[in-house]
Amino acid sequence: MRTAAAALTALSFVGAVALAGCSGGGSEGGVSQNAPAASRSASPSPSPTPDWNPRPGSVAAVGDSITRGFDACSVLADCPEVSWATGSDDAVRSLAVRLLGPSGAAERSWNHAVSGSRMVQLPEQMALAAKERPELVTVMTGANDACRDSVRLMTPVADFRASFEASMRQLRAGAPKAQVYVSSVPDLKRLWSTGRVNELGKKIWDLGICQSMLADADDLGPAAVARRDAVRERVVAYNGVLREVCAKDRYCRYDGGAVFDFRFTGTQLSKWDWFHPSRDGQARLAEIAYRTITAERPPA
Repeated sequence: MRTAAAALTALSFVGAVALAGCSGGGSEGGVSQNAPAASRSASPSPSPTPDWNPRPGSVAAVGDSITRGFDACSVLADCPEVSWATGSDDAVRSLAVRLLGPSGAAERSWNHAVSGSRMVQLPEQMALAAKERPELVTVMTGANDACRDSVRLMTPVADFRASFEASMRQLRAGAPKAQVYVSSVPDLKRLWSTGRVNELGKKIWDLGICQSMLADADDLGPAAVARRDAVRERVVAYNGVLREVCAKDRYCRYDGGAVFDFRFTGTQLSKWDWFHPSRDGQARLAEIAYRTITAERPPA
């Protein structure tokens, strides 16, 4: 979720801090209570996904810095070995390791995610993933579409949809039966709320991380609140697009909003920027993905 320019700027700052010895301290309609019991019952569970294999034999990952393990091991650097999707780290137990075992993951998983990428770059990543002929492709992207220098620069929802639809077409052109796991975009406002307690983290935020959400982290005035709410609303809209486009593809499963709903704690965020997932956070993402993919039925 970082741009290269912001990363280079922040690197000099964090290096100085390290040398100084600093450390980071839609609503549903109601049913009348007088109605017959059958009409008040819960909606039926989703049917099993046709043709869904809960144990795919190979995994290709696409997305942004989260899938690259950015800031999980060292400051302002990718750490793909701890990636929730394809990493080899024993503490994370990535999705690929859980599905294929350590040796299988090493031989039959590929990570084509790119730190800083947005949805418009996903078709290119999908083309690379399709060349691997994977049985499963994981998708986690969209945070950078909302994490811009200002709310005005966020990716319009219509453009986000068009790029995701193009990405699915690109995958299907090369891998027509590859299964797709689509993660929801994390709740950026919740990450702000959790990370703002860390003073070092806020200093790094000020150097350019996700300014649409994280700028002036302690400002609780009306304008700042409205700005953060606008970012959150855009993320919710993006997740709606991911759900709707995925639902049109027989080999696609959306996580049902599980990543958006997940409440990251301080230990599950990077000690460097208090925004990207730490090793522990990456492990939680792997758990969510594994649970979704191996379930008999897709999330409601």
